[in-house]
Amino acid sequence: MYSKKIESILKRNKIKIGDRILLKQDKKHFEGLLMPQYGDPDTIVLKLDNGYNIGLKFSGTITKSKHSTPREVKKEEKYELGRVSKDLLKLKFDPKKPPISIISTGGTISSRIDYKTGAVTGLEDPREFLHNVPELSKIVNVRRLDKPFTKMSEDMDHKDWIKIAENVARNLNAGDKGVIVTHGTDALHFTAAALSFFLKNLSKPVVLVGAQRSTDRGSSDAGMNLLCAAHACLSDIAEVGICMHGSINDDYCLFNRGTKVRKMDTQRRDAFRPINEKPLALVFPNGKIIKENTYKKRTDKKVELDTKFEPRVAIIKSHPMADPSVIDYYVSKGYRGFVLETMGLGHVPTNGKYSWIATIKKHVKKGIPFVSATGTIYGRINPNVYSNLRKLYQESGAISLGDMTVETAFVKLGWILGHTKDFDKVKEMMLTNYAGEMTSRTLPETFLY
Repeated sequence: MYSKKIESILKRNKIKIGDRILLKQDKKHFEGLLMPQYGDPDTIVLKLDNGYNIGLKFSGTITKSKHSTPREVKKEEKYELGRVSKDLLKLKFDPKKPPISIISTGGTISSRIDYKTGAVTGLEDPREFLHNVPELSKIVNVRRLDKPFTKMSEDMDHKDWIKIAENVARNLNAGDKGVIVTHGTDALHFTAAALSFFLKNLSKPVVLVGAQRSTDRGSSDAGMNLLCAAHACLSDIAEVGICMHGSINDDYCLFNRGTKVRKMDTQRRDAFRPINEKPLALVFPNGKIIKENTYKKRTDKKVELDTKFEPRVAIIKSHPMADPSVIDYYVSKGYRGFVLETMGLGHVPTNGKYSWIATIKKHVKKGIPFVSATGTIYGRINPNVYSNLRKLYQESGAISLGDMTVETAFVKLGWILGHTKDFDKVKEMMLTNYAGEMTSRTLPETFLY
């Protein structure tokens, strides 16, 4: 709440929260949106056109602004606590531009700051983030904007992945040049892996995109990520991938393969990095694309869905003193397969009190698969270097997955178990390269790309 003095001035000038105002103070002029005050009642809070807020100890004059915003918004069009008005949501795209669809599922890219609580909250209408990127209309015709659900990515499950896949396939087969999926970043690489396996005979780009900063922040990466994603949609790269900032600056994005990408930082705008391979491409906001890797090329084939999935799969992290009885617990709860996040070249506790070997061997004999991916993130498992490794992969029957990431292994195992429970068939399919999830060689230039 503002002080009685400021409230009186606002009332006299018919100014409400969310109005665009001009504040004259100390021979300086400040213009922006009037925000609510929950701190010092004598401090005016303005949202500037660059997206940042400032607080000014009031000692001047306040009037309604007679100027439009940099986007030439009409005087009668208003913002309300970070949201755009209904009038501003009437988006227009050129039907002569290449058609694409956007599937909005939630996350930071579909969020804004709630100025009442200071926390990030979801947008009511996904068109709000498109309003902030008018340049999209110069690149593509957003033919459809689907909203199958709104969730933060950490709350998603395999049923949500299936819904996304169904929307993607429908839109691609209806003539779209590509599809953008906006999504939360925490589990974005899980969904990217799922779509890579669910979309059979993929013939066009499917571009997942998120944001590390909400759309109303001056440092938001959402706008450039969306622009680069639109350009990636028009490329000839017929793969599922994540397209987000390639550096902390606003210079280019990386389009990374959906099965070889991982979120590597909690906050950096360039958090998504390729793992054990180079990115598919560097994508610039002006449309320039530099190809960096081999990829499947665009065709006219219809996309097919293959969404069978067994959700009773667990990731178990290997570490010193890890008790193998946790595996027995999961089996007692009906789990059908396990991803071992192993140490180094593929180790689990092998000798002594905490050995996992006997426990794994016991359950493998019952037909339960244990697949292994290294917790080092980079590099690959080599099951032949140490005697302890040979006990795990030769004696117990665990399956080494080379350089596959833990997250991709988790999704792939669930997908395969949705098709078969036969142990030998599971092993065969886990070692089959369906969506570029494994590489034949580890190249030195891919480390910490």
